Amino acid sequence: MLFWRGGPGTPSLLLSLLLLAAWKTGSGQVHYSVLEEAKHGTFVGRIAQDLGLELAELVPRLFRVVSKGHGDLLEVNLQNGILFVNSRIDREELCRRSLECSIHLEVIVNKPLQVFHVEVEVKDINDNPPVFPESKKRIIIAESRPPETRFPLDGASDADIGVNSALTYRVDPNEYFALDAQNNREQTSSLSLVLRKSLDREQIQEHSLVLTATDGGKPELTGTVQLLITILDVNDNAPEFDQYIYKVTVLENAFNGTLVIKLNATDLDDGTNGDIIYSFRRPVSPAVLYAFIINPNSGEIRTRGKLDFEEKKLYEISVEATDKGNIPMAGHCTVFVEILDINDNTPEITITSLSLPVREDAQVGTVIALISVSDRDSGANGQVTCSLTPRVPFKLVSTFKNYYSLVLDSALDRESVSDYELVVTARDGGSPSLSATASMSVEVADVNDNAPAFAQPEYTVFVKENNPPGCHIFTVSARDADAQENALVSYSLVERRVGERALSSYVSVHAESGKVYALQPLDHEELELLQFQPRQPNPDWRYSASLRAGMHSSVHLEEAGILRAGPGGPDQQWPTVSSATPEPEAGEVSPPVGAGVNSNSWTFKYGPGNPKQSGPGELPDKFIIPGSPAIISIRQEPTNSQIDKSDFITFGKKEETKKKKKKKKGNKTQEKKEKGNSTTDNSDQ
Repeated sequence: MLFWRGGPGTPSLLLSLLLLAAWKTGSGQVHYSVLEEAKHGTFVGRIAQDLGLELAELVPRLFRVVSKGHGDLLEVNLQNGILFVNSRIDREELCRRSLECSIHLEVIVNKPLQVFHVEVEVKDINDNPPVFPESKKRIIIAESRPPETRFPLDGASDADIGVNSALTYRVDPNEYFALDAQNNREQTSSLSLVLRKSLDREQIQEHSLVLTATDGGKPELTGTVQLLITILDVNDNAPEFDQYIYKVTVLENAFNGTLVIKLNATDLDDGTNGDIIYSFRRPVSPAVLYAFIINPNSGEIRTRGKLDFEEKKLYEISVEATDKGNIPMAGHCTVFVEILDINDNTPEITITSLSLPVREDAQVGTVIALISVSDRDSGANGQVTCSLTPRVPFKLVSTFKNYYSLVLDSALDRESVSDYELVVTARDGGSPSLSATASMSVEVADVNDNAPAFAQPEYTVFVKENNPPGCHIFTVSARDADAQENALVSYSLVERRVGERALSSYVSVHAESGKVYALQPLDHEELELLQFQPRQPNPDWRYSASLRAGMHSSVHLEEAGILRAGPGGPDQQWPTVSSATPEPEAGEVSPPVGAGVNSNSWTFKYGPGNPKQSGPGELPDKFIIPGSPAIISIRQEPTNSQIDKSDFITFGKKEETKKKKKKKKGNKTQEKKEKGNSTTDNSDQ
């Protein structure tokens, strides 16, 4: 960005270069960078273009950006697909003193559901000056202290990072004191005021110096503290520690009272001037006071509060050993306490963006849910792996670091399994490892992928002739494995011609109940066999069953379901099923259960072991075997007849019977005419 600034004097040019970068890694993640404190509307990157999305599809696909915990710092203009700064970004507030600071964005679009991960690095600017813990620092020094004696000072802190927080120090020029600053691997400064020449209290009782800290930013910023040094003319030996710096480690799960270190300082003076009291040097940070306690007499430092590696990894404790002289003297040291991590944090699982229920015809690879896991531990203790139970028909796909997608791995079938109870397990790499589980229920939504099916492909129904119009003759039933409205079945007839008339003039089927009705009286002599086919009106339903109905005459019934005697005689139902007897005199044959037109046997009993019929005319003189060309004729003789039993039953062919029936029908017609002229009511023989 280029800025011009002018005035009444010589115009000046202010050139500010804002470096923005966008690049893609192998995993498909997009990275940007932006300076902290950038103004509202500052361009960050062409996020839609970099993600391969067309501008026209951003709104229809519900393009949205989610930033967990970072509010609305960044926004996307859906008109041009540009990511821009929406509100003030303070790197120090966002990431404190972490060397790496970035805002993680989840970009989500629908149709189909996709998620992209974007990292926006927030670069530091030098916007924080060094700050000392006190504006004034009082130091008491005995005049007997020899040259090269060191007096520790509290350094300044700078909230920035990198070169912007690299501090240098200077003190006002003087002949008695010099400044010594040493950096160590812990990135902290050991700052001391060094006595260059012997003091003379009688000449100067107090020295006032200004200590200045300057950071490495451009432009540089500074901070100051006033040093008020008072010279005392008493106890001339100060306690001294064995070391100036101590380094120790302690586990974060250490019990209260655990010994951290035992310090030792010595004083060459005698008596009370050599007695030492240990204490934390002021000012003491609240974190140190909460976590540790020091024994003033023994110098032992012990734990007193709960340590948490995830909250604080390193403590810097300044310790002071002061003697009991009239004019106390003190020695100083610094203790660095490093907290060691243990596996004390269970992984956490977050499930978002559930797309439920899942249609059973969903494509393999369909994203069902987004899952993220986290663990506050570090190293192997914080490395989390995810697993899914059961493994089919879903799977977890790692999308970025600790982010996963739950996707469909194989085809669904609601009729086999209508819902799944899934358990996501997150396990860290600690020893022993800790794990957490999250359960989710995935419901499978039904689609109309099953046609209705009848219980059997063909039904045979036997009906009396001369039935009343509208009588119920049979009920068909079909089932559909789908659910709700997809399982509703309706029935209709496949229309066809029966002779000169339409099938629908003979029978009808109720669309909902499947009940089949005869619309008119049926005449066996006119129509012996009526075949028709119910079906479902939906063109996707492809299965049907054929129904066959037999019609019967009153003289003999061919392929009939009812045996009817002459006038005044009772109707006799089909004989019950029984086993064929090996005794010839039993005269018994039997059909299977539900015998129809394809059955080839009927039960008929006679002989000594069976009850005598109540009178002639209750049995037909002949009947046929359905599905067979044979016909069985029966003659009844007087009770005392000596005719052989085998003469009672004869076998012939249907063709012969049909000829006889035609002849008999002609006779019947003649008889009916005669009966019409007679006043006597004759019965069938």
